[in-house]
Amino acid sequence: MEARYDYLVIGSGIAGLFYALKTVEADSNATVAIITKKQETDSSTNRAQGGIAAVLAGTDSFESHVEDTLRAGAGLCHRKVVEQVVHEGPAVIQELIDYGVEFTRRDGFFDLGREGGHSANRVVHAEDLTGREIERALLAACRSYGDRVTIYRNHMAIDLLVSESNGSKRCVGASVLSENGEILTDFLAPITLLATGGMGQIYYHSSNPKIATGDGVAIAYRAGVPVGNLEFVQFHPTTLYSPGRWPFLISEAVRGEGARLRSVAGDYFMEEAHEFKDLAPRDIVARAIDKELKLSGEDYVLLDITHRDPEFVKNRFPNIYRQCLRYGFDITERAIPVVPAAHYACGGVVADIHGQTRLPGLFVAGEVAMTGMHGANRLASNSLLEAVVMAAFAARNSVAYRQEAAEADLPTPTIQRERFGEYPEEKILFAHYRRDLQRTMSDLVGIVRTEERLRHALGKVRRIKFAVDEFYQMTPVTYKLAEVRNMVQTALLVILSALERKESRGLQFLEDNPSVDDAYKHDTIIEPHAEEVKADQ
Repeated sequence: MEARYDYLVIGSGIAGLFYALKTVEADSNATVAIITKKQETDSSTNRAQGGIAAVLAGTDSFESHVEDTLRAGAGLCHRKVVEQVVHEGPAVIQELIDYGVEFTRRDGFFDLGREGGHSANRVVHAEDLTGREIERALLAACRSYGDRVTIYRNHMAIDLLVSESNGSKRCVGASVLSENGEILTDFLAPITLLATGGMGQIYYHSSNPKIATGDGVAIAYRAGVPVGNLEFVQFHPTTLYSPGRWPFLISEAVRGEGARLRSVAGDYFMEEAHEFKDLAPRDIVARAIDKELKLSGEDYVLLDITHRDPEFVKNRFPNIYRQCLRYGFDITERAIPVVPAAHYACGGVVADIHGQTRLPGLFVAGEVAMTGMHGANRLASNSLLEAVVMAAFAARNSVAYRQEAAEADLPTPTIQRERFGEYPEEKILFAHYRRDLQRTMSDLVGIVRTEERLRHALGKVRRIKFAVDEFYQMTPVTYKLAEVRNMVQTALLVILSALERKESRGLQFLEDNPSVDDAYKHDTIIEPHAEEVKADQ
């Protein structure tokens, strides 16, 4: 089967939706297809609680926001990228408002919050459900364009379609699997945007939605595009500890409003961990919690905001308050049990400031991209800022590319398989592969690492990848199979990246190399097929 559009967007978070709007606005009569794995609201955007960092107050400055970002990035941020993104902040906030996003205001002014690593209050939010509010408004705006923007729910991109002519390659769409009908369709488009979000599901504890299986990184890498800085996985310090239930994120904004971390025994352990104490950057906080858990033998630490006025807490964090009540306790009366969980990938598919990858016709935006904005550690609430700014830049460049490019060549037809039903044993096999991979990554490639543990993980993940790849070649493709294939590929790239960096910087912390080494003050770039070259390492 085949479908043709002017633009193909893979992912329905803030980056994908904003990009779709900008392209249809700038390119009259253009058509856009948005591919989303489940429902359009199943995205990391929808779970984002804290807000968007932007310079919106007279007491703040672009220079301050830039310096805070560079400081958090531990020497690896690309300054020009940071400056461009930060300077676009106020403009994109206004654009979101124009699309219908309703940010929280107090006395007519933005209610600006403050999070770890920021030197000023600059986080604009919609109570503690910022992502959900943005998603709502952008979806409504996309639907207003009728047939020009088509959203395909329950569809998953399996691989990119690449056309080669006169020795040059370009992306001309993607092979897409529908979950319900289990039918492969070639979505052909001269321009494809990857906005697939993160890869948190390669870890056992993650704040990400279940669909965050590293798909964008994996399919871009298989198409010949390099990836970068994948060793820098940010663990959110505070997700609700509730065994047997899906992790729930406790926003960093709670600490921004005065909550303090303490051990089960009552010690406020952040006092000595960093000069910013509880408002230290996330990597510092996550390692401090990890250290406390290892010292105490407990399963969690406590986040205490019971000293604040109960009505303030309920009004400032209504969703967190309600969710914790569902779990059986009132955060105005009882400290919140929390543990770190894989949250955000600072690395991804290598792209320039315009979202252009090495493969012509393929653009990236949002968490899946590595543009140099975050360096070795993302500053809190810079993720939604980068996603919307980079989506705008990518849209502008995409429209220009489409106007200049010739009609896309037809790719080699997708190989259709005889049938697409699941084999009876698949659920058992892939549940096993998935659990084994997640446990390996959490145990050996987590917050604190050693080279020995990384090498042990490398061997285990390679064995899993061999089994999954073999199964993929012999059986019909399904959602579960495609997801595990992508998870294993992405996990392998994370491990290879971590082994390349023999120092501790930002989110990469090696117990056997705990200091920063300027010899590694550069991005970690993994070229396609690097795992084959490094097979004996």
